[in-house]
Amino acid sequence: MAADLQAKYQKLAQEYSKLRAQNQVLKKAVVDEQGQGASLKEELKMKDQSVRKLQQEMDSLTFRNQQLAKRVELLQEELVTTEAKGKKSKQKSVDPPTQMNQQRQSVFDEDLQNKIQENEHLHRQIQEAQAKHRQTETDLRERLLVLEKDAMQHEAVMDSLKKKYMDTIEKLQNDKATLEVKSHSLEREAKDCRLRTEECQQQLKDIHTDLSSRLDRSISIIQDKVPFNDTRFAEYSVLDVPVHDRRHQLKARDVSGQALAFLQDLVGALLNFHTYTEQRIQIYPIDSATDTISPLNQKFSEYLHENASYVRPLEEGMLHLFESITEETVTSLETTVKLKPFSDVFTTYVCFLKKILPYQLKSLEEECEYSVCTANLQARNMELQSDMKKMTAMFEKLQVYTSLLALPSTKPEMLLQTNYNVVFTQLAACLHSLHDVMKDISKHYSKKVSLEQELPTITQKLKNTNDCILSSVVALSNVTGKIGTFFSNNLDFFTVPSVYSSRIAMSVIDPVAAECMLANKKKAAAYIKSLKKLRPGSVPYEAALANRKTILSSTESREGLSQQVQQSQEKIAKLEQEKEHWMLEAQLAKIKLEKENQRLTELESQLKTAMTGKMPFVGSIQENGTVHKIEEELQLVEKDSKEPVRSTSLVGMLTTSINNEIPDAESREQLIKSHYMMRVAELTAQLQIADSKSVYFYAECRALAKRLALAEKSREALSEEIKVANQNIVRLQDELTTTKRSYEDQLSMMSDHLCSMNETLSKQREEIDSLRMGSKDLCSNKITSHLNLNGTHPTCSI
Repeated sequence: MAADLQAKYQKLAQEYSKLRAQNQVLKKAVVDEQGQGASLKEELKMKDQSVRKLQQEMDSLTFRNQQLAKRVELLQEELVTTEAKGKKSKQKSVDPPTQMNQQRQSVFDEDLQNKIQENEHLHRQIQEAQAKHRQTETDLRERLLVLEKDAMQHEAVMDSLKKKYMDTIEKLQNDKATLEVKSHSLEREAKDCRLRTEECQQQLKDIHTDLSSRLDRSISIIQDKVPFNDTRFAEYSVLDVPVHDRRHQLKARDVSGQALAFLQDLVGALLNFHTYTEQRIQIYPIDSATDTISPLNQKFSEYLHENASYVRPLEEGMLHLFESITEETVTSLETTVKLKPFSDVFTTYVCFLKKILPYQLKSLEEECEYSVCTANLQARNMELQSDMKKMTAMFEKLQVYTSLLALPSTKPEMLLQTNYNVVFTQLAACLHSLHDVMKDISKHYSKKVSLEQELPTITQKLKNTNDCILSSVVALSNVTGKIGTFFSNNLDFFTVPSVYSSRIAMSVIDPVAAECMLANKKKAAAYIKSLKKLRPGSVPYEAALANRKTILSSTESREGLSQQVQQSQEKIAKLEQEKEHWMLEAQLAKIKLEKENQRLTELESQLKTAMTGKMPFVGSIQENGTVHKIEEELQLVEKDSKEPVRSTSLVGMLTTSINNEIPDAESREQLIKSHYMMRVAELTAQLQIADSKSVYFYAECRALAKRLALAEKSREALSEEIKVANQNIVRLQDELTTTKRSYEDQLSMMSDHLCSMNETLSKQREEIDSLRMGSKDLCSNKITSHLNLNGTHPTCSI
């Protein structure tokens, strides 16, 4: 029975998915119809513009034709007048000798004109040649003047050089004389130095003999008196306990406490930022409560849901580091062993940031592709993408510097002591740059939030989430600023060389040696405490005599104590025997329990075979009133879909008018224009009807979705009832072990309950079948109406 109900439920789910797919198809069809309407409007506008252009061309052509007609009339009149004049000129006679003279005169004039042009050309060439000659003459004269000036300058330079050479020769001669005098004086000083060196050598020999004798004495004393010299090897001096600087330790404790407080604030801000980012992804651009979000955002939200497992260990690691720094320890990079676990935890968090960075960037790109996203919002999203990249890079730098600071406690040879200052200064600069990046993020995100609040589709839930993210980003910028200022203020304390490293005077300090040094320090402190204890005073004689009696009584009481010990041992042996007995009893009880469980399983199998009906598992639809409402709404939709669409086409009118009588061009154009105007009005009316029906269908689909959600809730309630019934069955099976009569009574009650459940399930099955048929009819009616709107109906064709 349950299997059949599950199969029917699966069929219902499949049909619901089909309905959703059909809904998407209908939505797409409505959108296509709207696009076709818009294209038709654009075509109508283009045709109107073409008609206007043609009318303007016709007006211009008529005006031009009128001008040309007037021009032709004028030309005809001129032609008439010229023909009349030609006739008159033919009647008159012309003298031949006057024509010959005129021809000769014209030839002479042409020759004279040619000669004049040749003379002009020759005069121009002569003037150009004279101008060139003058120009070359002036250029040569200027060049000659320049060369003369250069020659004068060279002569002056030669005279000055000669004077300089003479002066240098005189100086050199004077220097030569002074050097000869100095050489004589130096020779004298050299003789004096030789004498002094001989005296110093003699003194050196005397000192050497004295020191050798002292050395022999000191060696003999060291060999006889000094058993061990720990200053000979630098490795032994590593184990020396340095001077305890309590002020330095208190300062280190205070600084680590402040760092722990700032890190706790940072951890809280990061947790809020990641958590509210996950909440925003679930809401925008697609709300997960109404529709499924993209697989990218699902994966991103899964990663963000794990942020606490990466962020919380930062606080724990810093707490362990703070607890390891006490007044009794010696704090330095070599002795802070807890810094390495903190750097490892920070490395895992940076890896988490690297992992979520591409998903974050793709999520912002997906927001940009959303239809509501404006150009300003896209620009803000691009700025946030660059900011997120910078933030991850800054955290990577911080991770590198913290791992470098953790090296001296594990591998001291990887980081020299001379580089400690550089690492601390770079870490401070990196913290300040991280604060700048967080300020940019808060500024850009505030702009983005202000732009999103202007959108018409924004919800109150998204507004609250944006405010929470903005507050977390502001908290991050404040905390990073405080951390940067704190680190820069205490940079002198961090870069001061520790007492331990300065005392040892070694380049590399082994962490194992540092641990041994701390152990030696504890031993030395304990030894000094033991020395400072007061010695107990001696017992007076009278008190000793009084205590003697108690000592004697205690010797007598030893026998009683020995007897008590024997009795207690006997009791222990008895208790052990009882323990073994009860262990055997427990094993027997376990065996009996296993047998009882086997018997109960057999009874359960017999009960299942005896029962005819099985437990149902299907959902119900609310009430009968809702079914009647659905049927009424379906009838309304069927009435709307069965109404014929009126067509006011003018093609028939055109054909009848053409058959009856042939109209002129103007009436035909007016008729065509009115036909297309009526057709456009008809199409717009159909589009409005389609829009209204699509809105109604969307509302119906939402109502069906809500009803299906209510049906699922009722199904869950029935499943809970089924669980209660199963629990009753288990209870009844437990009671089977008591008596047979109670078993029969409970079985009859259970059968009655199952019958009632089967009846309720049959009713619910009938309601579901009726709802399924109603939804199928509704979808078929909607599809037919949509096809009619698309033009497949014969009354809608042009």
